Amino acid sequence: MHLLLAEFAGVGFGTWALLGLALLLALAFEFANGFHDTANAVATVIYTHTLPAVPAVIWSGFFNFLGVLTSTGAVAFSIVNLLPVELVIHVGSAGFAMVFSLLLSAIIWNVGTWYFGLPASSSHTLIGSIIGVGVANALMSDSHYWGDGVNWSKAKEVGMALIISPVIGFCMAALLLIVMKILIKNPKLYEAPDASHPPPGWIRALLMFTCTGVSFAHGSNDGQKGMGLIMLILVGILPTTYALKSESTESELLALRSQLQACVSYCSMQEKGADPDYVKDDPANVITTFLRGHHSTSPELFWSVETIANRSLQQLGNFKSLSQIPEQDRGSLRADLYLISSVSSKLARNHQLNSPAAEKEAKMLTSTINSVTNFIPIWVKMAVALALGCGTMIGWKRIVVTVGEKIGKTHMTYGQGAAAELVAMFTISLADMLGLPVSTTHVLSSGVAGTMAANGSGLQMATVRNILMAWVLTLPVCVFLGAALFALGLNMIARLGFQ
Repeated sequence: MHLLLAEFAGVGFGTWALLGLALLLALAFEFANGFHDTANAVATVIYTHTLPAVPAVIWSGFFNFLGVLTSTGAVAFSIVNLLPVELVIHVGSAGFAMVFSLLLSAIIWNVGTWYFGLPASSSHTLIGSIIGVGVANALMSDSHYWGDGVNWSKAKEVGMALIISPVIGFCMAALLLIVMKILIKNPKLYEAPDASHPPPGWIRALLMFTCTGVSFAHGSNDGQKGMGLIMLILVGILPTTYALKSESTESELLALRSQLQACVSYCSMQEKGADPDYVKDDPANVITTFLRGHHSTSPELFWSVETIANRSLQQLGNFKSLSQIPEQDRGSLRADLYLISSVSSKLARNHQLNSPAAEKEAKMLTSTINSVTNFIPIWVKMAVALALGCGTMIGWKRIVVTVGEKIGKTHMTYGQGAAAELVAMFTISLADMLGLPVSTTHVLSSGVAGTMAANGSGLQMATVRNILMAWVLTLPVCVFLGAALFALGLNMIARLGFQ
């Protein structure tokens, strides 16, 4: 605590104000995410009369809250890894402009689509904004090459998860409903609910379980997106407290030293022919250039990795705890470790090392570095959990009406609600375990549509067309918003004299 107070005392008022604004925007994004995305989770229990609206949204909000608190953080740092490397390791005026533009563009699009009752994706919104920032950052740099501004391999991985998930939602929910009809012969499950009576107890229990599961999974996955951006700012502004996980164990530090030493040994054998004058001033720039685009390896790259790995070993010294590392070294050590982790991951993923054993070592090094740098304090989780949970309880009705009334031509049955939510729950939970951000909106809306198609109920094509149009437009609109707001924010912050 005394370190945190000392750090705050050393931060200027302007930086302090920007930090506070960034945190408020991140929480505002999660609040909007709550009333926009989580409404999907309660649509089925409301429209099957399993629960009245007010208890349903309170119940869902509570389990969103729990989902955030128990999340691993893998999705949070998956989002961070999409950002331009130089903005991640040096959070200054450009870093603040980046965070502001990401969050503002995401909030603008989320609130706009919510106003029209369109269940669009907060995940697509944020990722589109990230791509826009990356492209703008590259165009405004000396390279003027837009393709270098985005971690395209990571973007492809995340994008595939977002594209495939609604297909899975539609097909699996339709298939599950068909299987349910074959195995469960109770006709009440497939009839329109009686508005004057709640469903039978066992059906009510099933729908309560699926609503709970989707709400919890949504909190665990979607709640992490704001966390990643909050941690990025905290690490950049308050590195003494947040750059490294102070409770890392001695065994983790021993493993980190051993693997860094193995990295140094490997790189020393690969750097033959490197021009020392090319990298001696800024080896980090060589690595950053490699990470930006599709580049082949070079002796200069391995020379640079060896230089930074050696520097990290010197800063780690023989300390038994990361809290013993001098305060002034923690931010630079984290930046160096982030570069090594990123380049190791890319080299292994693209099979650019000379043996499977070397690829395995690179993956282990990335994992070990992540274990001592990627953490989320409990207060950040609590703040995001409260924002997401409260957002769930406010403004839910527009999206609920669309999902419950306007996708299919007939009233949603108990079986349709259960099938759509079961598929959504398992799909989102699986993505969470894999550290991939997916869209609750896409999965559940597609699931509802799939059950309507499987049931022969028919789809309201005007609504489906509007939803699909919102999905298609989300990425390009948010790319444009992210890029424009980043350029504007960078200019405004520079005018204020923030460095």
